Amino acid sequence: MTESFKPLSDQRQAHAEGVIWDDLKGVVRWTDIATSMLYAYDPNTGHVTGQKLGARVCCFALTHEAGVLLLAMEKQVARFDTATEELKVLADIEPDLPGTRANDGRCDRHGNLVFGTLNERGPEKIASFWRYTHDGRLERLALPKAAITNSICFSPDGGTMYFTDSPTAQIMACDYDGVTGAIDRIRLFAQLDAGNEPDGSTIDAEGFLWNAEWGASRVVRYAPDGSVDAIVNLPARQPSCVSFAGPELDRMVITSANKYIDEAAMTPDDGAIFIGTPPRGRGLPEARYGHGARR
Repeated sequence: MTESFKPLSDQRQAHAEGVIWDDLKGVVRWTDIATSMLYAYDPNTGHVTGQKLGARVCCFALTHEAGVLLLAMEKQVARFDTATEELKVLADIEPDLPGTRANDGRCDRHGNLVFGTLNERGPEKIASFWRYTHDGRLERLALPKAAITNSICFSPDGGTMYFTDSPTAQIMACDYDGVTGAIDRIRLFAQLDAGNEPDGSTIDAEGFLWNAEWGASRVVRYAPDGSVDAIVNLPARQPSCVSFAGPELDRMVITSANKYIDEAAMTPDDGAIFIGTPPRGRGLPEARYGHGARR
């Protein structure tokens, strides 16, 4: 393990994902999909708090209201106020496909939540990439169908979208119009080793992509040309998502999962949430859902 990365608490999670630094509240947020829990970690106190939802929260976005999140739940997009716990359903996700659920997602630089779905019933590519626009429309993006969507993130100028169908072991890129949602020039960005699956990703201030490699015990930093620039090794087999954190965005938080690991083979750090200082790079402020999004 990179020596500077340590578990931020004694908790271990079945399927932690979607980690984000909430600068308005000064906390790190993530979800444990398997247990329908939303978590927040306050680096000033070291405390972790959790909230139980009525359905699995697969990814979420910050909004311009402090403490209010836009959730992509199993089959619904919803608004959730973390203070009052008021939940308002805004849209249904793939109601014609009962075997799919929401999965990875992130706001684009224009304030739209872009997310994908996955097929819970098998390897068939029936899942799609969607965006919930800042004016409340759910639109399917013109990207290939997938089995497990992941790695959704955007270049600093918002003009390039990165994504993957995890079982392919390929991170893809495309030209992306944040105003219209138009897609062009779909292309290979990075080829992973066979057996390693790209999971959640983030982009740093230099335009480098950091990807959590499920099954490979590491997070990889890719240069804009797709070459490997740096590696953070971890004692958890299934890193799942990565985000920069802290007021200076110079810290990094990495989620992991212990779901699917046989209990006899599980290590003490499988399912830990790691925090530390990356070997290089700083983050960008997380884009927030709605008008006034950071560019």
